[in-house]
Amino acid sequence: MSGKPVIAVTALGHYIYFDQFEGLRAELEGKAADFLRRLADFDCSIYYTGYADTPEKAFNAVRECKKQDPDLLFVLMTTYLPSSVIAPFVYYLDVPQVLVGIQPLAALDYGHTTTYMQLCNDDICAMPEAAGVYERLGKDMPFCFVTSSDREEYINSELRKYIAAASAKAAFKYATIGYLGHTYEGMYDMHTDPTAFTRAFGAHVKMLEMCELAEYVNAVTDDEVSRKIDEITGIFEICDPSVDPLTDYVQRGDLEWSAKNACALDRLVSNNRLSALAYYYKGENNNLYERIAANLIIGNTLLTSSGIPLAGEADLKTAAAMLIMSKLGGGGSFAEIHPFDTVDDVVLLGHDGPHNISICEGRPRLRKLKKYHGKSGSGIGVEFSIKSGDITILSIGVKRNGEFKLVAAAGQSIPGEIPQTGNTNTRCTFGSGITGFLARWCEAGPTHHFALGTGNRLDELRRFSRMTGIELIVVE
Repeated sequence: MSGKPVIAVTALGHYIYFDQFEGLRAELEGKAADFLRRLADFDCSIYYTGYADTPEKAFNAVRECKKQDPDLLFVLMTTYLPSSVIAPFVYYLDVPQVLVGIQPLAALDYGHTTTYMQLCNDDICAMPEAAGVYERLGKDMPFCFVTSSDREEYINSELRKYIAAASAKAAFKYATIGYLGHTYEGMYDMHTDPTAFTRAFGAHVKMLEMCELAEYVNAVTDDEVSRKIDEITGIFEICDPSVDPLTDYVQRGDLEWSAKNACALDRLVSNNRLSALAYYYKGENNNLYERIAANLIIGNTLLTSSGIPLAGEADLKTAAAMLIMSKLGGGGSFAEIHPFDTVDDVVLLGHDGPHNISICEGRPRLRKLKKYHGKSGSGIGVEFSIKSGDITILSIGVKRNGEFKLVAAAGQSIPGEIPQTGNTNTRCTFGSGITGFLARWCEAGPTHHFALGTGNRLDELRRFSRMTGIELIVVE
């Protein structure tokens, strides 16, 4: 399973200055110390290459940096430097890179400025030259981060977005994504080529069998079931039937069977070292596989909420979208478009199956369903809305050339009544004119599923798109 991203930092300068200006090198190296202190507040592993002011030192720094297998490189432009000093990082380190020019002063005191002071504030001077080297060496253009050191809030916000995007990319690195069962019959937008998936994201797609899960179900002990029931009842509110005739009372046996399947699902994920899972199995005539597949909702909700997303209907692409949204800090719940409301100018977004209770509004609820619409079997459903405030929806579609694309939009979750049908539903608005937005969303060609997360994550998604080379379409 994926761990923290490795964030590498290098600081660059020009050796000739340091014999000319006493104390300059120490002052410029202090910029690296300040930057590393900022990064210490983020959930990442940090590797500092040291200060390089000649091509030879840069070569040595790159050799050591490659051993750390970094996911992102921050290049601190501490003063003017010739592009030969940055070229080794450009050519030999095939990772997303950010040129950083954080000028110490918001403005020079022009009447008292010395050459020394200018060199201390020349962070941006070499950035155009350095950026040109990426182009001439045939590498991806770097991000360019330019500001002054007094803009603390902005600096921290930008660093968070870069690291979040790198975390989302790193989540797929050396990762195994499980695929259990088969896609829902007839959903053409669900089918995904595992090799194309690996090409886009780098993760391995492991084909899993229902018989493995059934073996784990049969091996679950009574003590494990009891502990899982305690966990479930401590988290969820158990609801009586609603106005919907499909709802029913949750019996002790229903909880025991859901808990047993949740324990087995935990073991499936652990034994296969999964970072995410896409699953669906129809089954027939109330056989064991059908009964197991119909009662994974609580287990997959608990796993999704812990950071291991599970996508229903075997939607591998949406499992990826949920993992991205989770690593960006938005949680990421399994969702699709439900009925809209032109009176309140909102649309209901939700689904049955996997959800993320870490971003729910209030206490999540459980409802017994006598049958699942469009699916076989019966069992307990999870019902809630996600937190009010900014939201982002992220779908992953496939272009006509077979490449993946990201389709995203930012909106608002609005508090209010939702149907009591044992499904999640969130009242969402996207600017003004919900029907116009929905038309534009559909015209962007997403899958009908998407990850629904908290916060406006579009800036992070733009960075993720550039880091991975996967096209992003933002619908407004």
